[in-house]
Order: sequence, then C-alpha cells, then structure tokens
Amino acid sequence: MRLIGFAYLACSVAYTSAGRVGLRRRMGLLLLLFAWLPLVLSLLVFSLPIQAEALSHKISNQMQNHASPYLHLHSNDPVLWQEWGADAMALAKAQNKILFISIGYFSCHWCHVMQRESYSDADVARQMNANFIPVKVDRELNPALDAYLIEFVRRTRGRAGWPLNVFVTPEGYPIVGLTYAPKPQFIKVLQQVNERWLSDSESIKQTALQAASQLKAESKLLESELEEGLGERLSVRFLQQAMSIMDDLSGGFGEQNKFPMSPQLQFLLSRYEQKPDASLKAFMELTFDQMATQGLRDQIGGGFFRYTVDPDWQTPHFEKMLYDNALLATLYLHAASAFRRRDYEAIARETLDFMIRELKAKDGALMASLSAVDGAGVEGGFYLWEESTLRALLEKKAFEVVELLWNMEEKPTFEAGYLPRQVISPDTVAKKLGISTEAVMQTLASAQLLLFKVRQERHVPVDNKQLAAWNGLALSAFVAGAKLKQGGKYREAARQVRDYLVNTLWDGKSIARARHRLGQLGEETLEDYVFAAQGLFHWARLTNSKADLRLVRQWLTLAWQRFYSPTGWRLSSNSLLPYDFGAAVVDDGPLPSPSAALIKLTLEVVGESDQTLKGKAVAAMRVGHDLLQQQVFDFPGQIDAIIAYLDAKNAN
Repeated sequence: MRLIGFAYLACSVAYTSAGRVGLRRRMGLLLLLFAWLPLVLSLLVFSLPIQAEALSHKISNQMQNHASPYLHLHSNDPVLWQEWGADAMALAKAQNKILFISIGYFSCHWCHVMQRESYSDADVARQMNANFIPVKVDRELNPALDAYLIEFVRRTRGRAGWPLNVFVTPEGYPIVGLTYAPKPQFIKVLQQVNERWLSDSESIKQTALQAASQLKAESKLLESELEEGLGERLSVRFLQQAMSIMDDLSGGFGEQNKFPMSPQLQFLLSRYEQKPDASLKAFMELTFDQMATQGLRDQIGGGFFRYTVDPDWQTPHFEKMLYDNALLATLYLHAASAFRRRDYEAIARETLDFMIRELKAKDGALMASLSAVDGAGVEGGFYLWEESTLRALLEKKAFEVVELLWNMEEKPTFEAGYLPRQVISPDTVAKKLGISTEAVMQTLASAQLLLFKVRQERHVPVDNKQLAAWNGLALSAFVAGAKLKQGGKYREAARQVRDYLVNTLWDGKSIARARHRLGQLGEETLEDYVFAAQGLFHWARLTNSKADLRLVRQWLTLAWQRFYSPTGWRLSSNSLLPYDFGAAVVDDGPLPSPSAALIKLTLEVVGESDQTLKGKAVAAMRVGHDLLQQQVFDFPGQIDAIIAYLDAKNAN
C-alpha cells in the first residue's frame, strides 16, 4: 500500500507540472491507474529468461525500402520492425504480446544514438522479436499517435521527448514509456516489462479497459456562453500568465531550454498592436533580438534551429525544421511591421531564402528538415568551426572581428568547434578594435559570405518528406514575403507550393499527408487540412483566385466532417487508439492549434453564407472554457478565434 500511495503522489506531481494541457482531463484517470508501473519496474532487480516463442518466419523488418528516410534508417536493424497500423495490432492480439511502439524522426540526434546502440544490437533484437511486436513510427507521418503517446509519457514520467518508446497492450492502451536509454538500462526494462506481462497480463488489460470506460463516461463537453467581454478577459489572463514566465534577461519563456513559441509571440504581437505597451515592447524586442543573434539562428546560412538546450539561447539542438522556419519567417515579418524594424524584415527574408535554397525539392514543394547530425555523424558538425580553420580561411582583420564577436577567447562549447553567434555587440567590438561599427558589420558580412561558400562543401542529411501541413505553413510565409518590395521570388515559391498541394497531395477526395511513388504516406490529419487550406486562402487573396477560394471552402468542409464531432476534436480521421474520445480544445504547441486555426479561418471564409459551418465553429468555441481559464498560455489560438468572432459580431 505504501508503494501505491507513493505512486499516486508521483503521478500527481508529474500530472501537475506537465507542459501540454490540452489532453490533461482526458488522460488524467488513465495515467493515474498506470503511473505505478514505472515505479514497480524500477524495483525489479532480477531478470527472467526470454520468452521462448519466436515470431513467425513470415514476419520481416518492414522498414526495407521505406519512403520515409527515418524509417529507412532502421531497414538493416535485426529488430523485426512493423509499420504502425491495424495489422500490427492484430498480430499483437493474435500472439497476446505487448506492442513496443518506438517513435522518432530523421533529424533527431538521440534517435540515431539509440539506433546504433540498441536497435542494431543482436541481443536487444532477440529480446524484442521474441517478446514484443516491435513497431517503428515516423512521428512526422503519424502526428496524432505521437501526440497521444508523448502525453502519456510526460504525465507518467514528468518529461518526454524522442526517441519515444512506449509499451502498449494489444488492445491499444499504454502501460509504460521511456525516452532514450543506454543499452544496459534498455535491456533491463525489456526484461522487466516482459516478466510483468507474463505474470499478470489479464489484470493489466482489465485495469486498462476499466480506466478507458470511466474516462469515456466523463468525456462530455461542457458548454459556456460566448458572452460580451470574454475575449478581452482571456487576453488579459494570457498576458498575466505570459508575464509570470517571461525571462526579462534573455527573452523568451521559462528558465530551462528555450523554444521559439511562435503562436504565443504572434498573439502578444497582436495584443501590442491593439494596446501598445512599452514594457511588452521591450520584452518582445529582447526576445526577437536574442533569437536572431544567438545560437537559435544559423548566422552563416540563415534559418533557425528547433530550440536551445539552455535558457540563454546559446546552445542549439541542431535540427532545422520546415515548420519552425515558416512560422518564424511570418513572425519576423509581423514584428518588422509592428515595431518598424527593418532588420527584422531582413531576418525574415534570409529565413525564406534559406527555405528556398536548402529545403525546396525539384517539384517546388519543401522538404521536412535538415538533420542535427552531419554526414560524418557529428552533432552540429555542419555548423561548427575549429579555430585553426577560421584562422586559415580569414584575413587577420576579419578573424579579429569574429574572434571577439563570437567570443572565441573562451573554449568552444562543442567538441567540433565554435558556433557563430553574436555574444557581444558590434559596437563593443568596434571600440575594442578602434574601428567603426560600420566597418565591423562590413567585415563580418564578408567573413560570413566566405564561410558560407566553404560550408557548401560539407554535407548535412535531409529528410525529403513533403508534408501537407508544413507546406501549407510555408505557403502562408511565402505569400507574406511576396508582399514585400522585390518579393517576386517568394511569389514564385508560393505558386510552386500551391501547385504541389493542389495537384499532388489533393486527389479530389482527400489531402494526403505526403506521397511517394507507391502512394500515400502517413495518416490523414486535421493539421494537414487546416494549414493547407490556410495557405491556399492566403494565396487566393493574393491572386484573387475564385477557384482556389472554392477549394478552400471544400477543404474546410471536409475538415469539419472528418475531425470534429459532438465528442470534440480528433487529430486524425482514423485513430486506432481506443481512448481517443475527442478533445474540447487543442492547444498551441510547436505548431499553432489546428482546431483554433480552423475555427478562425472558417468564420473568415464563409461568413454568413454557410450557417452549417458557422454553427460548428461557434459550437467549438463554446466548450473547453475551463481549460482556457486554467492554462490560458497554452491556447492563444483559441483565444484569438474567440476575440475575432466577438469583434465581428459587435461590428455587425
């Protein structure tokens, strides 16, 4: 009983401190019942023999020749990886084995490490093949599955990330999860989970079923009125919560690692434009300056990394994602307008240029990401410079400038060398060297151009998937860039992305998440319909295309039909997870909330012309107000949709 009580406390702490809250009420009971399992497993210090029964000889590693670069990385593993789907679940049920679902993505450093250490190891593979149904998942192709399982691990472990490894019953209920683990620890977990399953599988299944049944009974959505002033009250609460976690010294939010948090910053920009405030302006400019000049941004080739592992924006995790760069390009263009900062516009242009140069495929669509690991297997190696290399490449004057500006007087943070970042200001460098600030900037620009040319000889692996949602965000960003002076190249880039969405991913009935030569890749998702429609809407307004606007309406209609019901939102149209009962609201994570974006776009596109769609949008805004009140910082998109609706209602 003491163990159970301690588990209850541990679960409560993890549950309260977790970052994403959109699914908190849906997941709470299930996680409470399962939270004790990791604690019990950690106390098991003995290992049992591997289950003797092997998988059928007909089962093979399904990652062979897979179109996903991430899944193809595992094609030579001795693990008999299966693709996620009904067949894998049927196999688990037939053999009464746990599904081991391992989720990662191509540009993830620790995913590569675990593949080398564990999944390539014969002993590890022997245990996995004998005792489990191993399933390998590209999180970018199955974002709904990833969202649900990462929420489970975050609630039970207190934190989560990738590689994400979750043990799931044959019926689809998670038991225990972990992220990266060294091989000895991972082997011990495999043995412990298998022992528990062999001794008590029916009890675990029954507990999972009871938890899901109770959760489903409590999943009714509570409606609230969209009364006058609701949007403003929520906006004030958002600002209060944002201020409570603002980093006034380094910018951004929080005191540990730093993510761009584009949806929250977009909301604050809009708030500032409506109600200018000097302190808010100072914080936002600090944040934009830090993101642009420190380790989050590639100072040589442009484009932003996914996040930094420290609170001062110094040490990035080196993967570059299409969605981050599309969102940040749009954000910096917004900030350039709001604060009248031409340098922000220049950063946005450089980001768009990076997307065109590094991520655009031959067909005009944009690829998913650049790996954190370079072609030689070095994390960040593509972006780092040894001092000796810089001395050999740069003239003495140029080296003196970058040595000071990039703080090369101290030892490099990374084994592979220095990461260019503006540690001190150009004004300070100018004073120390006795030259003008203009001379510093000119010298720096010449050095950056030279290093860029040299760096082009290096190799960084690319994940060449072309995802509908992320290309939709890119389309919106290019349309915004097309409105700038000399924005013709961005207009052309936008046209090519538009053509890919309309002519390749759309088949007249549905939008594929991605396609390859053999057909569709991944699951049909809410975010694909919404962000593709949003991008096409922006293009239609730019070009006055009535045909594209009609297609936008069709996509919006399908999105409402396939992803929304009286039980709430679903992230995919055909989830295999039995506890997917719908969410009242979907929070803003690395991507904006697709449900909030759908609500706002629907009201903007259909107006009063389609009362059915308008009614659904209004109904979707009436629920989830308890979550908005409690965790308002996680839902800027929903608040923005409510504000837009009430403002339009008052205007009429």
